[in-house]
Amino acid sequence: MLTKKYLLALDQGTTSSRCIIFGRGGNILSVAQREFTQFYPQTGWVEHDALEIFDTQLAVAHEAIEKLGALPDEIAAIGITNQRETTVVWDKTTGKPICPAIVWQCRRTADYCDSLKAQGLTDMIRKKTGLIIDAYFSATKLRWVLENVPGARTRAESGELLFGTVDCYLIWRLTEGRVHATDVSNAARTMLFNINTLEWDKDLLDLFGIPESMMPAVVPSSGVIGYTKMLGGNIPIAGDAGDQQAALFGQCCFEAGGVKNTYGTGGFMLLNTGDRPVFSENGLLTTVAWKLGNGKVCYALEGSTFVCGAAVQWLRDGLGIIKKASESETVAMKVPDNGGVYIVPAFVGLGAPWWDAYARGAIFGITRGTTKEHIVRATLESMAYQTYDLLYTMEKDAGTTINALKVDGGASSNNLLLSFQADICSLPIIRPSCVETTALGAARLAGLGTGFYSDTDEIASFRGEETRFDPSMDEKKRNELLSMWHKAAKSVLGWTKE
Repeated sequence: MLTKKYLLALDQGTTSSRCIIFGRGGNILSVAQREFTQFYPQTGWVEHDALEIFDTQLAVAHEAIEKLGALPDEIAAIGITNQRETTVVWDKTTGKPICPAIVWQCRRTADYCDSLKAQGLTDMIRKKTGLIIDAYFSATKLRWVLENVPGARTRAESGELLFGTVDCYLIWRLTEGRVHATDVSNAARTMLFNINTLEWDKDLLDLFGIPESMMPAVVPSSGVIGYTKMLGGNIPIAGDAGDQQAALFGQCCFEAGGVKNTYGTGGFMLLNTGDRPVFSENGLLTTVAWKLGNGKVCYALEGSTFVCGAAVQWLRDGLGIIKKASESETVAMKVPDNGGVYIVPAFVGLGAPWWDAYARGAIFGITRGTTKEHIVRATLESMAYQTYDLLYTMEKDAGTTINALKVDGGASSNNLLLSFQADICSLPIIRPSCVETTALGAARLAGLGTGFYSDTDEIASFRGEETRFDPSMDEKKRNELLSMWHKAAKSVLGWTKE
């Protein structure tokens, strides 16, 4: 009889689809990854092809299994983690999307969001959802589809169309249309979900004109959701969490006070606030971290920066001054400092604590002596400055002092960035042995949901070695750098607003 040896994580990100297969201890055994197409049809618009997302995700799952030589019956469970807020609407019969997926970064509904604020709806929406009114979230994107795609509203009202975030679409396709479901952490990012009652909010559905028949069932983040036969065998899908909540779980921040920052396409800091929501007074979001199969719900405070690792992609693809993202550290270290250059990567507006959809990116402090090395270094430093802003704001909201910051995500492999981050935040930065904590969190949720792990204590026992970066910069220098950063950030606010 074959034993269950592996946990398979589908890590569906903003720019690529990955599959990582983990062993019981959280060790990575196999990885496969494919980038997919980014579409920018108008300024501030960002779209994906949901069919391409599914095809690449299924392909890398097969590839990772084949690389490892694993048998389907050896896989204990599948965990899914995903780019959040991205909105997919599809035909419930064919599974074909009726339009491109509108990506979380897309700002096309910014003006509509302004009209909601003008109606005085900010407090009502924040109290129900924990979110601020912003084009970031799914509700206004879904409304846009129903209002602008020919025939969409009529078809939705007749029950022909389904809505979901990317995890939901993957589950629907993997179960061949048998399961239309999302977990609480993804539902909490739609601006349609009441985080107090843990249900779709009828008042908000009515406000945005969304038929309830489109909405998925909301399930725990850990526990069997359905089964897929697409990878051979009959494998349970037993973990589902938005990428940032999955990373919080993967970092073993199981108790109130645990905090992590992920350097992904965007930058995301989450603080576990335990079994009660803490509502921000300073531009942070209140969200559901996860719900376990035993019914335990954890909430989190979250700060989001829209552009983090994506700025390094811009250096590579937009400016062509590096050939690979991994070169950024080497290039930046060729100069001793930023040479007075500050980059505000507000390519699609600024997230917390600014929340300005009309901000745009800028480079400040260029002189005749500025080199590409200064540009690269300033880009890396912009990630650290944005992270500082989140950390400072989070401490104010939570009424607590954060003594150390756990980090993960692709850019956390950059030692220069983390050293500078420690200096700017004036606290230790801790990097785990496995920086793929988003995928690891999804895998662990799936393992917990199938009994592969007995409890979170067992999961925590597998936490591996860590690298610690301690601050060394004097306070005067730190304050000078932060002052110039804030001067630069304030200069781009409202740039595209008439």
